[in-house]
Amino acid sequence: MADLRVGLLGVGMMGRHHARVLREVEGIELVAIADPGGDPHGVAGDLDVLPDIESLISAGIDMAVVAVPTRFHEDAALKLAAAGVHTLVEKPIAHTVEAGQRMVDAFESQGLVGAVGHIERFNPALQQMRRRIEAGELGALYQVATRRQGPFPARIADVGVAKDLASHDVDLTAWVVQSPYERVFAQTAFKSGREHEDMITITGRTASGVIVNNIVNWLSPMKERLTVVTGEKGALVADTSTGDLTFYANGTIPLEWASVSSFRGVSEGDVTRYAFAKREPLRVEHEAFRDAVLGESTDLVTMRQGLRALVVVEAALESARTGDALRID
Repeated sequence: MADLRVGLLGVGMMGRHHARVLREVEGIELVAIADPGGDPHGVAGDLDVLPDIESLISAGIDMAVVAVPTRFHEDAALKLAAAGVHTLVEKPIAHTVEAGQRMVDAFESQGLVGAVGHIERFNPALQQMRRRIEAGELGALYQVATRRQGPFPARIADVGVAKDLASHDVDLTAWVVQSPYERVFAQTAFKSGREHEDMITITGRTASGVIVNNIVNWLSPMKERLTVVTGEKGALVADTSTGDLTFYANGTIPLEWASVSSFRGVSEGDVTRYAFAKREPLRVEHEAFRDAVLGESTDLVTMRQGLRALVVVEAALESARTGDALRID
């Protein structure tokens, strides 16, 4: 069977990585690149850099990857859906929930694969974490805490840290525990003089009763990407910047030191850092996109799932504005 023809819209900071990986994945061929801003990172190779989405569609593509600023996602996606092109857009799905819903409707009505690039689902540490939780290695789940912080990326101009980064944590949290957010309360801060927030803390609860805390900012000089899931048998800690997963088991040895045991709910147990294959998440994501287009069942994040993450983030921003805890419909 001939390779699937792929077009890429946007070759900026994220698009350049898509260009590299798309050329490495078997069964697909990168045949067209479009970016009105040209090719700042020199990734086009022998391909012409087309000026717009219309010219990308005219190249005769089966699949498309959209890696342009968030406010342009809807326009590009709707044109691709009308042309019958399976599409993966970078996260967040859109700049507003209404725009995201229009995208979901367009792709579902056409029977096309519509996906969102929530790449953390393909991080090896989180995939291992979810498998082990599914296998019952943590027992009942109590809490998820994530920390995603680092310096401000100058490339982001059209959204704040909530939609750009917290959307990762909202999606991965619900995916790891397999339960959607039910309630959120959030606080934001504006410290860098920009229109949008550069710090957000989201506290919430999933429908299954798991307590959630997401700490996200662009104000830290250190880069941190941690997900901690605590359950009745211990805690799993995923460092998604390195792909490492560590298990901290609850101890089974009784404590005889009275002054310690009197205030400890559990005792310290064994600590295990797991060894497993670590493949590049972006490559695994593109393989899942390819397989979904071929009709296979994959872990690809659908546009409907991506919309759910945006709904939660929007609710968090509204909570921060009003000071109220909000229930997610």
